[in-house]
Amino acid sequence: MPDSQPDLRPTRRYRFGAFEADSATGELRRNGVRVRLHAQPFQVLAMLLERPGEMLTREEISRALWPEGTFVDYEHGVNSAVNRLRDALGDKASNPRFVETLARRGYRFVAPVERIVPNETALEPPLAESSTAAEANSRQGIFDRVLASPEDLPKSSHTVVQTLFILLQLMYIGFYVGALANLAEISEILSRLSFATEAFIVVIVTAALLIPVRAFLITAVLFHAPGFQKKFLKIWPVLLLLDLAWSLAPFLLLHHINFGLALACTALLVYSPFAQRSLILMGAGAVEGSSAR
Repeated sequence: MPDSQPDLRPTRRYRFGAFEADSATGELRRNGVRVRLHAQPFQVLAMLLERPGEMLTREEISRALWPEGTFVDYEHGVNSAVNRLRDALGDKASNPRFVETLARRGYRFVAPVERIVPNETALEPPLAESSTAAEANSRQGIFDRVLASPEDLPKSSHTVVQTLFILLQLMYIGFYVGALANLAEISEILSRLSFATEAFIVVIVTAALLIPVRAFLITAVLFHAPGFQKKFLKIWPVLLLLDLAWSLAPFLLLHHINFGLALACTALLVYSPFAQRSLILMGAGAVEGSSAR
């Protein structure tokens, strides 16, 4: 009998969303940070990643997890492994982003999967480069914990996300037009501040400048401007600062509402720029039926 040959197949590594899985080491990482996952749930993940978009039956999973002759409650065991896998991925059976349940039949991996081909010529990077990469990954990890990535967001109707995005822009236009139409009243409210003149000028200038910006955002979304998502994300930090400043707009209505209501509205408006970013990542501005991710 000839000697058995070593397995010369390349190591299977996969990238999907913010995750990377290495079947050789049994490691799952999110943005470079290792995610704790036991052997059996990882084995299920590896099987799904090997056949993305295809159904993996419950029988196939049970045969892979438990050798023939093993006495175990297969139904409970498969359910438990899949549930632990979903917990590690932050996924939900009711709204799957990665693992979809096919009732009474099996499971299917629904997210795009990229197979990472090993680079045979790649060498261990110098210490300085490794340190720089580690620092970059650390910064990226902190950033990702604050802001949602596309993988963190739920799927939703294209019409819903586009409508909500446009309504937010119209809300801001209403603020700007209302402010410019009531400058005398605003001037009186701001007169109590030590920097009343400067604040009054900021209100006028930003309102006048941001009206066309909001009009641009609305038309870009309505007409599905190419590359709009990238353009929006580039200008978003500037919009964030301006939107946070205009979250104080309810205080310009103190002649009509009380302080408590103005404070409550401001608290809600602080979230608005983050909501706009999330809606863009969820597909606002993209062509219906295409993926913004």
